[in-house]
Amino acid sequence: MAVVSFAAISVPSAVRLGFEVEESSSRKHWDNFYQRHQNKFFKDRHYLEKDWGQYFSHDNRKIILVVGCGAGNTIFPLAKKYPQHYIHACDFSHHAITHVKSHPNFLKDQINVFACNIAEENLCDHIMPASVDIVTLVFTLSAVSPEKMSTVIQNLQHVLKPDGYVLFRDYAIGDYAQVMLMNKNQVISENFYFRGDGTCSFYFSEDLLSELFERAGFVVVDVNTYNREIINRARDITMQRRWIRAVFRRP
Repeated sequence: MAVVSFAAISVPSAVRLGFEVEESSSRKHWDNFYQRHQNKFFKDRHYLEKDWGQYFSHDNRKIILVVGCGAGNTIFPLAKKYPQHYIHACDFSHHAITHVKSHPNFLKDQINVFACNIAEENLCDHIMPASVDIVTLVFTLSAVSPEKMSTVIQNLQHVLKPDGYVLFRDYAIGDYAQVMLMNKNQVISENFYFRGDGTCSFYFSEDLLSELFERAGFVVVDVNTYNREIINRARDITMQRRWIRAVFRRP
């Protein structure tokens, strides 16, 4: 893979202006995404038990909040494996919420799902304050503008119980997709990019991610970057996929 510098890049004003227009209608882009792909784009996240089974597996009933639930790829594996737990779930896209509610395994007495822009709306309008044991934040914070990430994290803090946990997984700096977006000059700001479908993606370092949560009053329990080499022989491409997995605790 070519060596790429991920320092801040000067972006033409037209690109910045274009992004501001797109950001104002970002819900439309995510609605279009789920309308186009329905529930077939993301695979069910069966790795959740492997990564964080110790947080879910206690016998006592837990309240879980799935943030950025999409079409339910986190919700339904958790609901099947841990039927004793109650799951709140939210997403920016109304179409995503519709897909969750139409899923054959959706149960109203186990799952509460609602549309919410967590960068703008108060989660406490939908969930009791300090009532959630675990928040899953899986490939969601990267879709938020960097200047709004602190607001999102504070929003999560309000609904978490003391000693509640945020379980985090998202894109890491140096991921193959970041290299491709940089090569196409689809840069908004440092480590933040726009895709061809109008959605956006941020790529995290361990230090930045830890600082965001520590500034909001969280304790870092664990944070690590993982790398997987994927070879596409048909296209003769070797892809370095990188992601961060982390756990944060509200003291």
